[in-house]
Amino acid sequence: MIAFLVRIAVRFGINPKEAERFSKFLVVGTIGAVVDFGTFALLTEVVGLPTLVANTISFSAAVASNFTLNRYWTYPDSRDKALSSQLGQFALVSIIGLILNNTILALLENPFASLLETVGILPTYGKFLAKVVATLVVLFWNFFINRYWTYNDVD
Repeated sequence: MIAFLVRIAVRFGINPKEAERFSKFLVVGTIGAVVDFGTFALLTEVVGLPTLVANTISFSAAVASNFTLNRYWTYPDSRDKALSSQLGQFALVSIIGLILNNTILALLENPFASLLETVGILPTYGKFLAKVVATLVVLFWNFFINRYWTYNDVD
């Protein structure tokens, strides 16, 4: 899968190493999204937590997973940088990402719920649709800032 994505990226003139990193970042992000959305669904639908509280917890769980996988798989050549320094940078980027994520979620949850209700779909799914949009926006924020700041010690 990763080799396939790299071949496609190279055809568009993208550096093969960066294409491989971005592909790995997408795999790690997919795992993080499963953690995030699964935890979010559990916390909102089963436990009954408010949307933004559940989102903060689920996002944080995904961040822990993502940091570990990115440090040891996506950017293994970045381990020359001190763990505490790298973790601090990743945490700061993630906190800003969480603020963006919660803001987008708060802004879009009700409009999406209303839209879904008008087409006969349960409005409770509006929060999930809003979370998808928020996740996609924050994915690009996280990749570019982490790549060029947190993992700036790799070629």
